[in-house]
Amino acid sequence: MKKAALHNLGCKVNAYETEAMQQLLEKAGYEIVSFKDRADVYIVNTCSVTNIADKKSRQMLHRARKNNPDAVVVAVGCYVQSAAEELQKDPAVDVILGNNRKKDLAAVLEDCFREKRESFAAVGQIDKEQEYEALEVTGTIRHTRAFVKVQDGCNQFCSYCIIPYTRGRVRSRTPDDTKREVRSLAEAGCQEIVLTGIHLSSYGMDFQEEKKENLLSLIRQLHEIDGIRRIRLGSLEPGIVTEEFAFSLAELPKVCPHFHLSLQSGCDETLKRMNRHYTLKEYAEKCAILRQAYENPAITTDVIVGFPGETGEEFAQTKEFLEQIHFYEMHVFKYSARSGTRAARMPDQVPEEIKTRRSEELLALGRNMSLQYRQGFLGKSLQVLLEESIRTEGMSCLVGHTKEYVRVAVLAEGRKPNTFVDHVPWRMLTEEILF
Repeated sequence: MKKAALHNLGCKVNAYETEAMQQLLEKAGYEIVSFKDRADVYIVNTCSVTNIADKKSRQMLHRARKNNPDAVVVAVGCYVQSAAEELQKDPAVDVILGNNRKKDLAAVLEDCFREKRESFAAVGQIDKEQEYEALEVTGTIRHTRAFVKVQDGCNQFCSYCIIPYTRGRVRSRTPDDTKREVRSLAEAGCQEIVLTGIHLSSYGMDFQEEKKENLLSLIRQLHEIDGIRRIRLGSLEPGIVTEEFAFSLAELPKVCPHFHLSLQSGCDETLKRMNRHYTLKEYAEKCAILRQAYENPAITTDVIVGFPGETGEEFAQTKEFLEQIHFYEMHVFKYSARSGTRAARMPDQVPEEIKTRRSEELLALGRNMSLQYRQGFLGKSLQVLLEESIRTEGMSCLVGHTKEYVRVAVLAEGRKPNTFVDHVPWRMLTEEILF
């Protein structure tokens, strides 16, 4: 039996695809081992969102070759799509598979071993792809929460982002295929799913008129599947949030009141340079709609600091806007120039030390807002899905999340992971909440 090791870099979509590839290899008879162990095949699902991600992808491919010089080293994913010629010249890499080619992994490896081929490349023109790649995760669930990829590609072309060039245009998974996978996950014991995609808000826009679906119609269908008790949504664009969307979701009790609305900047001028398709006024209105539909939804976001041309005044506007919206959590990123994007060629690049200072300031703000949000649940009774065991302050506990994705600890007391705890009072324990 041949041994295979996989390593994932990048986003939740990549994580889903890595798990799907692992299951393909398991079905083909491979034994899955740790990436640090000696294996016959190493698969690195690469990322190319930044130049640093490119570097990490190369490092992991070279580490695989060092682990076993005789192994077949496979590079798949976004970095392959953006640097195919470079990878074909890299002696550390034997096989390269672009996006929309991951489903062929097992068959390609079979050909390589049978024909003793020293190299193989299948990349293709991702911008010409129209079919959604048929990957799925089924069978035994290793976690209480499962990602379910329903969409790929992006048509937005933000000025800082390479993803439309590595993932192609919007392609959506059919509702029937999605429901089949979710039923399989439920039968395996999964109780919570997270719908993910490269640009999730665009789900269904590529379907023909007679088969028209959107994210809301898909959620309604998944809501009917027995065994699934929670549905979370991946990152959304503000434009999808309408009164119909928000209030319709609020009528579906399985949908978690946890919304990640991508912001990127709290300054309208910066948003224009980023080629983001909304204003601060519009973004604030979307958050207000969510707070009308739900009592106290968790709203989280992404923020880029130090985008080209960001002045001290623009940064101050961003900070003020973040305080105004008052997010539960913020993911703060220092702008990193990505070769091949328009932003990398823009004038007035911000010095690294200024980006670092601004990042630290927003991270501190984010921590304070997060604590204030969590403190708002003190004295209330909520539902928690338990996920893993820990010991904290000398006590045996289980850690899980509320529907708002607030992380809490509950005294073990005979409880097990992948079970729910309902209607238990709360109190604070350092950075967490303990029942």
